[in-house]
This record gives sequence, C-alpha cells and structure tokens, in this order.
Amino acid sequence: MKEITQKPDYSILHSAIQSDVENGEIRLLDQRMLLLHGFSLAVLRREIIDKMGSDKAREMFSRLGYQQGVEDCRHLKETGIDCIDDLLSIAPLLREKEGFVYNLAIERMQYDDKTGEFWGDYLWENSWEAEAHLDQCGVSGSPACWMMTGYACGFTTAVMGRPVLWREVECRAMGHEHCRVVAMPLEEGDDLYQHLSFMKIEEFISTPKSGRIDLDQLGSDGVKGSPVDLPDLVGTSPAFNRAATLLKKVAATDSTVLFTGESGVGKERFSQALHSISQRADKPFISINCAAIPSELVEAELFGVEKGAFTGATASRPGKFERADGGTLFLDEVSSLPFHAQGKLLRVLQEREIERVGGVDVRSIDIRLVAAANVNLKEEVKQGRFREDLFYRLNVFPIEIPPLRKRRDDIPLLLNLFIHKFSAANGKTINGITKTAVDALMRYSWPGNIRELVNICERAVILADDGGSLDLEHLFTSEEILEAQQEMADRQDETSDAVPGDTYSAVESILNHAVSFEDVENMMLEQALQRSEGNVSAAARLLNLKRGQFEYRMKKYR
Repeated sequence: MKEITQKPDYSILHSAIQSDVENGEIRLLDQRMLLLHGFSLAVLRREIIDKMGSDKAREMFSRLGYQQGVEDCRHLKETGIDCIDDLLSIAPLLREKEGFVYNLAIERMQYDDKTGEFWGDYLWENSWEAEAHLDQCGVSGSPACWMMTGYACGFTTAVMGRPVLWREVECRAMGHEHCRVVAMPLEEGDDLYQHLSFMKIEEFISTPKSGRIDLDQLGSDGVKGSPVDLPDLVGTSPAFNRAATLLKKVAATDSTVLFTGESGVGKERFSQALHSISQRADKPFISINCAAIPSELVEAELFGVEKGAFTGATASRPGKFERADGGTLFLDEVSSLPFHAQGKLLRVLQEREIERVGGVDVRSIDIRLVAAANVNLKEEVKQGRFREDLFYRLNVFPIEIPPLRKRRDDIPLLLNLFIHKFSAANGKTINGITKTAVDALMRYSWPGNIRELVNICERAVILADDGGSLDLEHLFTSEEILEAQQEMADRQDETSDAVPGDTYSAVESILNHAVSFEDVENMMLEQALQRSEGNVSAAARLLNLKRGQFEYRMKKYR
C-alpha cells in the first residue's frame, strides 16, 4: 500500500481562512465558521446526552462530524486539490486549525486505490471532546470523541470513494493516557456496521416502544415479526437527512403521508420504515402497486368482493383495506388509479368505511394511508387526470425522496452495502473496487436511482472473480460504458461551446500584459454587479456562483 509521507502545504490553509471583522464573518474554504466558547458547547453536549441518552447523542454527533468531513473534502476539491495524497495530508491540519485535536501519527495513512485497502494509526492529543466529556460527564465507559471519529470517516470516505472506518480504540475520557484511532476498510470486520450505525435510518429516527416488524418477512400479506433492519436506507447527505427528519416528525401520528420522487428512489422502503417506527408497527403493512391492477379489478382488489359479484368471483375475499385494518396501507403509483376508482377511494378516506363489490354490509376500517407518486400530482390535476379533492386528501404530509444524483455523497456507503449483500448471497469475496470504477459511479447520472445501483452491484458481483476487485467492465455493459463516455464528451462539448472563441483571445491578452489574477477577478465581479444593476443574487448567477461566494469575493477587494 502507498503511504502518505509528503508534508502538507500549510500555505493552502493560511489562504483558506478568512476573517472579516467588519461584517462579522469567519470563513474556512469558503464555508462560514463560528468561533464558539468551548465551555458553552461542552455544556450543550452534556445536556443533549442527558436528554437523548449516550447512544443517541453519539449517533447525532458522529453524523454531524461525518457531514463536516464530507463538506471539507468537497470544498478542498473545489479549490483544485484532487490528488489523494494531497487531500489526506491536509485533512489532519484542518481539524487542528478548527481546534479539535492535535494529530500524531503512529503509522501514517496508507492506501491502495485499486483494492480500497486503507490503514492508519494516530494519537489524538489534547482532544476537545475528551476534555469536555471528562469535565461535564466524568469518566466514560466508552470512547467519547464522536465528532472527530465521524469527521475522519466522512473525509476519508469522500476522498477514497468507498467507506473507510476510523475507530477510537483508546480515549482520555475513559482514563487512557491518549486518544487513539485506527482506520480500516469497512468490510474488514464483522462488527464494523455497529460503529457506523449513525448512518442508518433506523438509528437516525426514533423507534416506538411498541416494537418493530421484520420487513424482510413483510410482503403483501403483512406478516409480523422481529425487529426491522433497513440496510439500504443509509445516508448522511443533506437531501437524505431532510427526508429522514420529516419521516421522524410524522411517524408518531396517524396522518396521511405522500411520498414523491422519481422511479427507483426507494419510496416503498421509506414507507416500510415509516410503518416500522409508528404506533402501528405490530399491525399489518399492506402494499399494492396501483399501476399493476387491471382497471376493471381495482375496486375488488382495494375493497374486496363477495361471492358471485361478477364472473369469476367464486368466493368472497377481503380487499387490501380490510387486510390492512389496524395497520398501514401503502398505495404505490397512486396516480395510475382510474378516475372512477379515485372517487371511491376518496369516499373511503372520508368515511373510513368500505363495501365489498357485490356486498351490502358496511365495514368500518382503521388504517393509516401512505401513498406514493413518481409524477407531479399537481400537474396531473391540471391535466384533468387526477381528482383535485383526492390530491388534497393525500397531500397532508408530503415527503420528497431525493434522486441518487442529488445525494452522491451517499454512493460509497450504498455501494459498499449492496456489494457486501450480493457477495454473501453469491458466496464470493470481493476485495475492493478500482478507483476508475468508483469515479465512474460518482459521475454517472443515475436515471434509475437506487434501484439501478442495486442491479449494477448485483451484476458486478456475479461477473467479478472470487477474491478479485470490481472494475468498470463489471459494473457497466460495453454499450453502457460507451453511452457514459458519450455523455461526458457531450458535457465537455457544451462547456467548450459556452466559451466564445474571442474569450481565449482575451485571456491571451491578459497574460501578455501580466495582469494579476486578483485584478481580473475584481473586474469580473464589478462588471457582473454593474450589469445586474446592483442585484447581488443576479450578479452571482451570471458568474455561476452562490450569493455567499460572490459576497465573500467582493469583500476581499473592498
């Protein structure tokens, strides 16, 4: 494995830290920072532990640190630093600059970008978290440097493109002389998943005391079982966190939930998670795909049928609503319901009563309805294809599930989990995934979202040799590789077309006259602001910048 031996470029960090006293801002890598009182933060940390318990507090702070690590790595890459060695050499300095620890290498970080092997062994001297825990909570029975450990996991995972676990094996909060962490690939130990539990949705959201159900045994029959495991619902990206937070807020209620998002993003898995943490968790979960039901059988499937109601109805049977009584009914692709069935559904939701097809008895039902749509229901209403009154009945608590391309930071985690799952299922050992393959997955547009990633991982494991590594040809067919290459080429052409030919001449002229970069940047900012008549947001859009980035650059020259 290659060892990180080069000395970090301290000048990068010196230029990355900006203090603007006049406007009350401190920025690191163009991110706004806060200079907080360590004592106050330690008190807040203790209060969170007291309120949530140590385990939940650890998960929360670990997740927070993980997100910080991913963001610091992303902002470093935006400055033009994309070499693995450079990124890993700078990482320890960032946390030192932020005042968390002093890093002392026992064994410097080592990696193999072909197999994904990773190793490191460090002492964390003067850890703020360990100090805060001792001061506020006393001696701990387990490691307490939660944010630092999460940060290390997030940063190295973002660099390597595959999950890397840093585990704290000694901690001053436990009475050890030093805090010590070691790094290893996620798949090297059977117990490593518990150390990354803060990335799993069932740990991020609260669980009712009534218990949970085994979704692996849960199908359309609503079988009840033991505690749930949702291994593919993991993530730390902001988009994922927003959806998970909304899920937590609505779980304890009986409100109707509408999941929206593209096909393949995991709407049914989210609905199962919602049921498993609700007060109805020990009751049936019934799922039905509305698009898969013939229009003439929709009412019979939903509401049940009495014997002899129509040709072929040789026996009475309950519908999905009856079978879900007391539990949760999930209507997937609800926009596919025929218009006449939409009216019947609306009445059932209003009255909480059903009548079987061909029957006369009215049956009361007690269900929680969860629906999902992969089209814009508001647009369907405008086009006259979906009832407006039913839309408002379903749209009580909408939750949008983000597409995979908007949560790319989660791809390494999902990739590792799916490869691990299919390796076990096929009796294979996969030793890693090449950097070329990881880079391709991170750039891919993912039109099929999570479902496509699952299929790609299953195919890759089948094609790969036992004991080998996954490469590009295992993940994509030759046709798909060509399409991906053409897509990248098209993007490059679009970028080239967006730059007029005379722009290159202007650049040549600037270089010939030795005009400084600062002068050029200042001129572009001023011209954009002038063209936008002083509108900062519009000026930022002209330069493809965020408003904060534009303001930050303007302040450097004023």
